[in-house]
Amino acid sequence: MISFPNIKINIGLDILERRSDGYHNIESLFYPVNYTDILEILPNDRFELINKGIIIDSPEEKNLCYKAWKLIDDNHKIGPVKIILYKNVPFGTGLGSGSSDAAFTLKMLNEMFELQLSEEKLIEYASQIGADCAFFIKNKQVLATDIGTKFQDTNIDLTGYYLVLCIPDVAVKTANAYKNCKPHFPDKKLEDLLKLPVQNWKDNIKNDFEESIFPEHPILAEIKKELYEKGAIYAQMSGSGSAIYGIFDESPDNININSCKNKIIIAI
Repeated sequence: MISFPNIKINIGLDILERRSDGYHNIESLFYPVNYTDILEILPNDRFELINKGIIIDSPEEKNLCYKAWKLIDDNHKIGPVKIILYKNVPFGTGLGSGSSDAAFTLKMLNEMFELQLSEEKLIEYASQIGADCAFFIKNKQVLATDIGTKFQDTNIDLTGYYLVLCIPDVAVKTANAYKNCKPHFPDKKLEDLLKLPVQNWKDNIKNDFEESIFPEHPILAEIKKELYEKGAIYAQMSGSGSAIYGIFDESPDNININSCKNKIIIAI
């Protein structure tokens, strides 16, 4: 069985408060985008995890696909499988690709082994793997709150717009990003600001991580500035970075972002 785990972007990200458990409550719009890894799972006589594409430099037991299989096997005794992951989306970009790989692993195993697990049960399992994983079970735009695991449906629809996704050669560790942030409750809730026309988001919708991460990685601020100069109606860092995206209302086919050579143009 083969699937194509997609990414998500954050539109707005308010870091509200640090919790007693060390996590942070946030509010952000999670929006799925069709830029994917490739994931194949086959029955096997022993567990294997084969990595292709971008190299994953970590022990197998820390890989989120392994954790997803282990969780299902521990609870449902499905036995060993071979997982082949072609990693296309870089790490440390704030696009949730590792979480997506894990969530798609859960969904694929559920289908392959006819476990008949409900969507709610898959979300429960996904939440045990990582904060972003649960989003990719439903894989539809939502307003995320709590630590990014409570979801509220939204009718925000960017169909017809274009996304220029810039992925610089910079990796930002989420733990470091939170360590340097300054939690606060904004004057206006993101939920209300998202109701504004997209053309008005620029001056109203922010990503709180940019305040601490841009001084550390000035190239990210430069990319965002250039996206606006090239006609983006809204641009922002996704999550804790380092990916920067611009939303365009017309196809930017020949756009050249001098500050970032690694870019992808996606029709939303």
